[in-house]
Amino acid sequence: MDGLRFLGIGGISFLGQIILCVTAFNFSGLNRLLYLGWTLLAVALLIGMSARRTFQKVGSESEEDTRFESGVIVDSGRYGIVRHPIYLSFTGVIVALMLISQHWLSIIPGLPWIIYLYLSMISVECLQLDQFREAYQDYIAREPRVNLVLGGIRYWQRRRARK
Repeated sequence: MDGLRFLGIGGISFLGQIILCVTAFNFSGLNRLLYLGWTLLAVALLIGMSARRTFQKVGSESEEDTRFESGVIVDSGRYGIVRHPIYLSFTGVIVALMLISQHWLSIIPGLPWIIYLYLSMISVECLQLDQFREAYQDYIAREPRVNLVLGGIRYWQRRRARK
């Protein structure tokens, strides 16, 4: 399937998930899941915004360049914890919307997006490996793809070792 067509379908799917989240808000009445969903949504948005800011500052050719292409490996900020913080952020938003709505129908638009994001991460890594070769291999060895816990542990271990 053509990428633009999928993004169009994906946009409609994501809009559907938001509408479901509003119309089926806390459908099952599980308040702990609701609070977890709101917390995850806030954390995911913060991670995504800070990662985008880092990428634009470190990886972009110019201030106007907002594409996610870079001539360097961005490995600072959130990229120093996980390799794909923006993909992680968007995945977190999707899962958060599922937790907030608590309706089984929210899985239908959400799961394909999560699969698409995972496959996109792998595709981006293949492109980065072609572009940066051994330097990106080292980055892969240092930072997990999206495992925030493992990435955080490694980040703090590196910080402690520098002191």
